Amino acid sequence: MKIYTKTGDTGTTSLYTGERVEKNSLRVQVYGAIDEADSALGMARAFVTTDDVRDKIFAVQKILPRLMADFASLNRPPTITADDVAALESAMDALESSLPPLCEFLIPGASRGGACLDLARTITRRAERLACELSKSEPVHDVDKIFLNRLSDYCFLLMRREDLKL
Repeated sequence: MKIYTKTGDTGTTSLYTGERVEKNSLRVQVYGAIDEADSALGMARAFVTTDDVRDKIFAVQKILPRLMADFASLNRPPTITADDVAALESAMDALESSLPPLCEFLIPGASRGGACLDLARTITRRAERLACELSKSEPVHDVDKIFLNRLSDYCFLLMRREDLKL
């Protein structure tokens, strides 16, 4: 099987559920931004020096294909669940309780891995904004928007954990 199909040459792409949409549709922009966040997380995983941060990044990366599938699908129940959100919140609570209180604004760039995590955070925030915009005109699962919101906060906490050793 070849990597190119030529089906997108006219500016459309197929959703996971088979429908054809414009490549610049808001739906495609959402799952494209999630894909970018996943790439930034991969770059962060390559650069972080803290083993538990690397493991936590990898764990969340394994969930992101399901999140992208939710946005690339129409008329299907979400694959992201309330349990996924609860697990992320639990991981965030544990991580945050291990960090010193935040007393000032952080400037990204204290470490390579931390900078990559902050980039992932901002890309995730963009995906969330796009998802909120999409929800004004098309169905979007609430759980997916909630997961995106938590994910950006999780990236911030992971950045703090990575940069803590500095």
